[in-house]
Parts: sequence; structure tokens; C-alpha cells
Amino acid sequence: MSQDPYDFLDHDLLSRLGSLPVESRMPMVGNVAGKHRSPHRGSSVEFAEYRKYVPGDDTRRLDWKAFARSDRFYIKEFEADTNLRAYFVVDASGSMNFSGHGESKVEFARRIAASLSYLLVNQGDAAGLSLCTEKLHLEIPPSRRAAHLQRIFDTLKDLEPEGETGLVDALHTIAEKIAQRAFVVILSDLFTDPGGFSDALQHLRYRKHDISVFHLMDPQELSFDFERPHRFVDLEDNTSLVVEPTLVAEEYHTALNDFMKAVRDKCHDANADYQLVPTDTPLEPLLREFLTARLPKGK
Repeated sequence: MSQDPYDFLDHDLLSRLGSLPVESRMPMVGNVAGKHRSPHRGSSVEFAEYRKYVPGDDTRRLDWKAFARSDRFYIKEFEADTNLRAYFVVDASGSMNFSGHGESKVEFARRIAASLSYLLVNQGDAAGLSLCTEKLHLEIPPSRRAAHLQRIFDTLKDLEPEGETGLVDALHTIAEKIAQRAFVVILSDLFTDPGGFSDALQHLRYRKHDISVFHLMDPQELSFDFERPHRFVDLEDNTSLVVEPTLVAEEYHTALNDFMKAVRDKCHDANADYQLVPTDTPLEPLLREFLTARLPKGK
């Protein structure tokens, strides 16, 4: 039996999550019939509203009962259903290589992006991938074809983070390039200027995209549990600094808390889902909670 080339995919987990759909929080626009609400009117089974008939309207949609009551012509409008396009934006900068104890941030991002891509394509929606460093912005456009998943998985498998982050520029590029509303999932440690990140989120929001942010942090970055002097190396620009942790721990935690609060506030201001995710978080409950929270009320 051949070994699975994609060891970041847990097929048992995907099977267990298969009953949970990946839903959009807002109307989408697509080119095939699907199950997600559209901002346009169409001919699905969900009634939306009446409007007055105007010359050129399809007379088959006239409501004759309304005419009998009011002696006026009215057209029935319905919510159009459409498919969901998802873009997984994975930060491929050097800091994503960090792992204190266990898997690195990029390994965790790889598992989330691959799992959600699989679930989306499996339900008939489209998934795409965007990898970004300071020098590279590799984009795989969304597709609904099952064979397209292999291209996404191969790209994730070969991902080797390096250099400084290009997340902000990549998000602006995506906001400009996506002609239709989409579901944009950001997977990053967000080590970038919060102001610039905020501008990018607002750009996506202005284009009416549905945004989710997985803020990936290693537990050691959160706890800073170092007991003896260490040489800390910046994984993006390779500068280093020898530090006595006990002397800077308080200042570190203050700066970290200010940073995380700023990022969280910027996400909320842009109406983006925000989740702080330590990389020792079990994947199944994380994804299950994420998918369940996006279900329309009443489901």
C-alpha cells in the first residue's frame, strides 16, 4: 500500500466533518447554481419580495393572485443561490517556520488550508490558494474541479517559508483581482504592521468579501517560558539578539498583548472573523467550531 503523499491531510477527520457545510456569512456571487445566497435576485425556491411589473419583465413571474387582489401587476422575486469561491491566503514568510515544541506555524496553516479546501470542493464549491512572501505572491485561482485539489495540495506540500512577509500587499492584490464576492481565509502569525494590515482588511471589506483570520501563534511565543539566556534569531531578516528572558519577560508580554489587541480590534472593525490559534490546538474541534459558528441561525 503506497504512502499518502499528503501527510497533512487526516482523511478520518475529513470524513467526520463532512456533514458540516462550509457556509458564507454574506451573499455570494457565482457562475453556477449553488446553495449560498446571492445579492442578486434569481429563481430559487426561497421567496424574497414583490416588486411592480415593468415592461420587459418575464411575464411568467407575474403573481396573478396579487393582481386579483390589487388590480396591479407584481413580479415575484426570489433569492438567487450561487456557489462559494474561497481564497486561502497563507503567509509564507520565515517566521511561519517557528516551532517551540511540536509542529511549526506553517505546518498548522497547511493542515487548515488543505482540510477546508477539501471540504469546499467536496460540497461543490471552489477553492483557491495564495502564498505570499515579500518577493513572491503565488496564486492558484479557485476551481470546483476535484483534480484542482491536487494542485493545491502539491503547492502546500512544497511550501518552504522564507524572508519577510508580503501579506499586506498580497491582500490588496487579492481585493483588486477578485471580481466577485468571495470567502477570504487568512492564515498567518500577522507579524506585520497592524495599520497596514487594517488597510488591507478594509479594502477586502469594501469589496464585500467574507473574511476569516486564523492568527497562528506558537505556545512558546505566547508564554515566553525561557529560563536562561537565549540567542533569539529573527527568522525573516536573520538578525539576532542575546537576551536574558527574565529581565524582559514583563515588557515582552505587554508588547505582545498590545499587538494582539490591535490585530483583534482591526479584524473586528473590518467585520472579519478572528481566531487566535495556538499551534498546539487540536485541529478537529477547531474546525468543527469554526464551521458550526458559520451556519445560518436555525440550522
